[in-house]
Amino acid sequence: MASLDRVKVLVLGDSGVGKSSLVHLLCQNQVLGNPSWTVGCSVDVRVHDYKEGTPEEKTYYIELWDVGGSVGSASSLKNTRAVFYNSVNGIVLVHDLTNKKSSQNLYRWSLEALNKDSSPTGVIVSNGDYDREQFADSSVPLLLIGTKFDQIPENKRNDVLTRTAFLSEDFNAEEINLDCTNQRYFAAGTSNAVKLSRFFDKVVEKRYFTRDPSQVSDCLCIHNEHETLLWSFQF
Repeated sequence: MASLDRVKVLVLGDSGVGKSSLVHLLCQNQVLGNPSWTVGCSVDVRVHDYKEGTPEEKTYYIELWDVGGSVGSASSLKNTRAVFYNSVNGIVLVHDLTNKKSSQNLYRWSLEALNKDSSPTGVIVSNGDYDREQFADSSVPLLLIGTKFDQIPENKRNDVLTRTAFLSEDFNAEEINLDCTNQRYFAAGTSNAVKLSRFFDKVVEKRYFTRDPSQVSDCLCIHNEHETLLWSFQF
């Protein structure tokens, strides 16, 4: 069977925000029972129907690269992660809705991935040391996902969602807020499912329908549309 075309999407965010659980939910349509820390990077695959229901519909592989979010020696970790940032077609920024710091750190994650030659080391934010305009108009499609929505007290949800709305504006990205332990958040026909599909469509368009010499094809080929690719990189 002929292999499908593919796109590469980074999944970035601090350790413990639920990136692995999110990727497992998106690719396996199952809740991850015992998530563990990601060391280096793991890759899983989702099948996506581009422009579903139209004459232009075509099936693609979405490679979701879950990059470990551990913070240690800033310069060494930055250099280690840099290998995963090549030929990126889209980025999913993941933060914990109950942890404001994880939301602030998304600015640094974006700078590191999109401007790795000039980005500051580490992922700890201090006020005023980043320029939001560096990534607000990025040509790489971005999607903002907040996790642990179920853990926010009812009387604080409006405040949290107001804060994340500003974050979404900064990144010029749509936002999805969810509980990774509940499959219903991506049920067919829901607004979350529509936003996710729209994001993947943008990623496919960027990779295959926009002239961009920086997007260099990698050598990986996937030969069976039913198989799941899973890599673990240890450092």
